[in-house]
Amino acid sequence: MHAVPVHSLKAQLAAALALLFVLLANTIGYTSYELNQRRHDYKILNLAGQLRIASRSMIDQSVRYLEDSPDDYEKYGRDLKLYYPVLEKQIQQFEQVVRGFEVCQSATAASVGDAVIECHWDEAAHTQLVATTTEWRTFRAGVERTLGKDSDGPRLTAAAEFIAQNGAAVDRSVEQLALSLQSGMERKLERVRYFLWAAGLVVSVIFLLLLRGLFVRVLRPLTAAQRGFAQVAQGDFGHQVPVATKNELGVLVASFNQLAQRVDALFRFAARINRGATLDETLQCVRAEFQRFVAVDWIGVLTPSAAEPGCWQLERYAADAALGQFDASTGLRIEHCPAGMLETCRPVACNPALLPGLPTALTAIGLRSFVLVPLPPRKEGEVMLAFAARETDIYDAKKLEFLGNISSQVGPVLDRTMILEGLVVAAVGGLAKLAESRDPETGDHLLRMARYSALIAEELGREERFHRLITPAYVRDILRFAPMHDIGKVGIADSILLKPGKLDAAEFSAMQRHPLIGGEVLRRCETQVNELGHSIFSVAVEIAEGHHEKFDGSGYPRGLTGEEIPLSARIIAVADVFDALTSRRPYKEAWTVEQARDALRRDTGRHFDPEIVAAFERTMPKAMLVYERYKHV
Repeated sequence: MHAVPVHSLKAQLAAALALLFVLLANTIGYTSYELNQRRHDYKILNLAGQLRIASRSMIDQSVRYLEDSPDDYEKYGRDLKLYYPVLEKQIQQFEQVVRGFEVCQSATAASVGDAVIECHWDEAAHTQLVATTTEWRTFRAGVERTLGKDSDGPRLTAAAEFIAQNGAAVDRSVEQLALSLQSGMERKLERVRYFLWAAGLVVSVIFLLLLRGLFVRVLRPLTAAQRGFAQVAQGDFGHQVPVATKNELGVLVASFNQLAQRVDALFRFAARINRGATLDETLQCVRAEFQRFVAVDWIGVLTPSAAEPGCWQLERYAADAALGQFDASTGLRIEHCPAGMLETCRPVACNPALLPGLPTALTAIGLRSFVLVPLPPRKEGEVMLAFAARETDIYDAKKLEFLGNISSQVGPVLDRTMILEGLVVAAVGGLAKLAESRDPETGDHLLRMARYSALIAEELGREERFHRLITPAYVRDILRFAPMHDIGKVGIADSILLKPGKLDAAEFSAMQRHPLIGGEVLRRCETQVNELGHSIFSVAVEIAEGHHEKFDGSGYPRGLTGEEIPLSARIIAVADVFDALTSRRPYKEAWTVEQARDALRRDTGRHFDPEIVAAFERTMPKAMLVYERYKHV
C-alpha cells in the first residue's frame, strides 16, 4: 500500500476535514458535558436555595413562637404537636442537604433526597461550604443542647430564643454559599462561552486557510492551466503550462506538458526527417529526435540480404560522435532474428553480447543495450531499424512500445529516401554500364574493381586518421559509385574509344576529357536530386573527375597532387589499375597478380597514394577471393 504524499491535494483536504471534524466533535462533546454539568449546578443551587428557605423558616417560626409563647400546659401541648415536629423536620432536611454537599465534595457525586447531583467545586465554593457546614453544625448543636434530651418535654421557648438569636449567622452563611455557587456557575458558563468563541475562531481561521489554499493551490493554477490548455489547443504545442503545485493538479499539468512536448516533438520530428536530403541525414535526424524521449546512441537501418536468406545486413547507420569507431568489417549483419519478431512487427530488446555479427560489433564500442524494431512490410521491401545505447537494459516495456509506435512514422521516409536513391543510382549506374559495354572485352571489370575499392576503403577505415571519414556509408558509396568512374566515356566518339591501335595526340587529348564529361554528367544528376531535397552523387563526382589524377601531379584532367586528390578517387585509381593489369584486353594479355602488385609498388608515390597501396596489400587475401570468383583472363 503506497503512502499518500504530504503535498497531495487529497491528503491536504483529508487533513483539513479531519481537523474540522475533531474540532467540531470536541466542541460538541465539551459543550454537552458542560451543559450537563450546569444541570447539576442548578440542582445544587436549588438545594442551596432550599437551605436558605429552611434557615429563614426556622428563624421566622421561632420569632412567631416567642411572640405567642405558651403560658399554660394546654398551649404547650399544642406547640409540642405543631412547632416541635416542624422544627425537627427542618433540622433534618437541612442536615440532609449539608451531608449531601459534604459527600459530593469528596466523591463528586451524591444523593440528596430523590436527586442525584455531581459536584465540581471550585476553591471559593469549597471554602464557603466548609464555613457553612461548620456554622450549621455549631448552630445545630446549640439548638439540640437548648432543647434538651427529653423529647417529651423539650424546652421549646429556650430553643426558639436560641434560633432567633443565632439563626441569622447560619442564614448569612447559607446566603454566602448560594452566592458562591452562583458565581462559580457563572464562571463555568463564561469558560464555555470563551471555549465556543475560541472554537469558532479556530474554525474561521481553518476555513479561511482552506479558502486561501483552494485559491492558491487549485483555483489559480486551474485558471492558468485553462489558459495554457487553450493556447496549446490553438496549435502552440511548444507552450508549457506553469506547474505551480506538486499536488494532483500539478501532476495533471505536468503530464499535459509532457504530452504537448511529445506532440510538438513529433511534429518537429516529422518535419525534420522529411527534410533529410539523404538517408544518412534522415537517420541523424531520427537519432537526434528519439534522444529526447529515450536513450539512442546508435541507430541503423537493416535490409534482408539477397545472398543469404534469413540474414539482415546493415544498410546505413548514424551514431553519437563520442562513440568509438565502428568497425564495419567485423560484422554488418544479423544472422538470426528473435523468434516471432517479424510476424508480430513488435520491437524486441536483445543482449548484444549474446548475438554474433552486428550486435557484437556494437558491444565493442561500448553499446550495451540493443533493440530491433521491424517496420510493417510493404511492397518496396522489408526494413528493420536497430537502436543501441550505452546504458545496460535501458529499453523497458514502455520504451519498447514508444519505439514501436514512433518508428512506424519513419518507414515512409525511409522508403522515400532509399527508393529514390536506389532508383537514381540504378539509372545512372545503367548509364555507366552502357559506357563500359562499348568496350566488350572488359567482362566484369566494374564488379571487380568496385569490390576491390570497397575492401581498400574498409581497410583504411581501421586507421585512426580515417575514422571519421570512412564510415559504412562511405564504403557503400565507394562500392556503388566505383562503377561510374568511366561514365564520361559516353561522350567519347566510338572512333576514339574503340580504336584498336595507339591514340594520337589529338585523340588522347579527347580521351582525357572523359573524367570532366563524367563529372559534369554526375553533377547534373546531383543538381536534380538536390532540387528534390537530396544529395547522392557527391562521392560519385569525386571518383569520376579524379580517378585519372596521379599522386605526383602528372595525371589529368587537372593535375592535382597528393591529398588534393579526393580519397575516393585515390582508392579507385589503385583498384582500377590493378584490375586492368590482371584482366585480358585486346591489346594485351592478363598479368599475374604478382606482376600487378609489383607494378603498383613501383608506381607508389608517383601514380598511387602509398597509404592506399599499403591498405590494398593488407586486404589482398580478401581481394583474391573476388579475383578468383569473377576473374576474366
